[in-house]
Amino acid sequence: MTRRRVSLEPAYVLHSHAYKETSLIVEVFTRHCGRVGLLARGARRPRSAIRGTLLAFHPLRLSWSASAELGTLVAAEWSGGQPALAGLGLMCGFYVNELLLRLLPREDAHERLFDAYADAVAGLASGAGHAALLRGFELRLLTELGYAPPLDRDAASGEPVRPEMSYAYAPERGPVAVDGAASGLDGEDIVVDGQTLIDMSRDDYSRARTRDEARRLTRRLIATRLSGQALHTREMLRELQDL
Repeated sequence: MTRRRVSLEPAYVLHSHAYKETSLIVEVFTRHCGRVGLLARGARRPRSAIRGTLLAFHPLRLSWSASAELGTLVAAEWSGGQPALAGLGLMCGFYVNELLLRLLPREDAHERLFDAYADAVAGLASGAGHAALLRGFELRLLTELGYAPPLDRDAASGEPVRPEMSYAYAPERGPVAVDGAASGLDGEDIVVDGQTLIDMSRDDYSRARTRDEARRLTRRLIATRLSGQALHTREMLRELQDL
């Protein structure tokens, strides 16, 4: 079997856990290879060169070889500076990582999503508005994976969404104008303002109602893809504040 080698790939650690006495299994998100599982041999030894490098939310350059689903880490190094996440920003970072672990298939490259992740981590580290950052990343993730129908056009008529109207957003179809909040809806639909949909399509979460309705909408879209499985970090965020 041919052994594939990757050198100095831009990456972030999403999760790691102990393997045997001295090693780690590391899930990473990379720019050109997508989500990858790696065995970091000896990474838990006191004198390991990579012991303090494999940290979440820090840009890295990783090298590995692989002939199966789980590769073997060869080298890891820092790639620029990044302030450490703390407090609520850290919890939001764990939530974003869990989304990628649960929804992103392994070895499915999404370079624009990688850039969006890097921007989200930098924003969380700077203390920027957490809710807006989460909504923007959730929507980018859903769009990249083909799970988010268009926001700015009525799925039934093809007409542009109008800001003054209400729309029922069906997870598999998109927005459809409704006459009244409960007209023709089923259990999967979320009713939102046309202005909310327009704002989301522009990545503009400055309006309070947009932030509230966008949270409900992206939560429903994500829940649909998880088939009812709970996100552990989402539950913890709810206990801290409604993000």
